[in-house]
Parts: sequence; C-alpha cells; structure tokens
Amino acid sequence: MTLPIRTGALEAKAFRISPADTNYFALLFDPADGIEQVCVVEIFSVGGKTPPNTHQVAHEIFYVLQGEGAATCAGQRVPLAKGQALLVPPGAEHVIENTGPGKLYTLTIMCPNEGFAELIRAGAPVELDEEDRRVLTTALPSAAPGA
Repeated sequence: MTLPIRTGALEAKAFRISPADTNYFALLFDPADGIEQVCVVEIFSVGGKTPPNTHQVAHEIFYVLQGEGAATCAGQRVPLAKGQALLVPPGAEHVIENTGPGKLYTLTIMCPNEGFAELIRAGAPVELDEEDRRVLTTALPSAAPGA
C-alpha cells in the first residue's frame, strides 16, 4: 500500500522558467512524487502573462486562488476571478494574463505532466516574497511539523 504524500505550501520550491517570464511556479507535486500530473501554484506579477502555448495530450486546469485575470483560449477571451476554474483541453492554444491591480495566483494542474514539471525544475529558483507566503498559507493548507 502506498502512503499519501503531504506537503506544506511553504515547503514548495519555486522556479521561473525563463528570466524574462512574468510568472513563476511554486511546485507542489509532480512526477518526482510518483504521479503522472504536475500541480503548482502559478504566480503572475502585475501585468504578467504566460507566453502562448499548447499541449499535445495534456489537459490544464487553472483555479483562481486570488486576483483577477483573463484567459484567451482558442480565440475566445474569458475573465477569471477568485473561485473560478478554467479547463484548457489538449491542442488549444492559450494565454493566461493578470488583469488585476495585484498578483494573480492560480492552482494549476496539468494532466498528464507532458514535460511541464521538468521545464519548471530546469528554470531559475525564485524566493517567495512575503505576499506569496501569506497567500500560500491562507489559500492552501500547510503541513504541521512532523505530519
């Protein structure tokens, strides 16, 4: 029997894929944990957005934890706000953009991983700032020491 894996939000390692990117990722779970998916908190700077991207076989889910944004997917633009979720199917080109006055935080899950975790881990490490740590500990549960 496999035991469940638990992590605290503040234990997550954070990475920026490319130095010019305006979003970065706090990595929660990925294939290194023995799963086929990747689960991150994606953090978008004010005015930040993803580059246009498409996944061949993966579904990507964005759940807004805090902030405001917009998704352009397959030529349609839809607003995103706290508590809303977006499912992007394989093959759909998409961009997620922060349209609010503060940072945008999404719980982002890609299933299957399709190399996303490896791309994130190959990026530059990022230190989470005070706001990031506050949002992560209020939006996501933290593991108790020794849990």
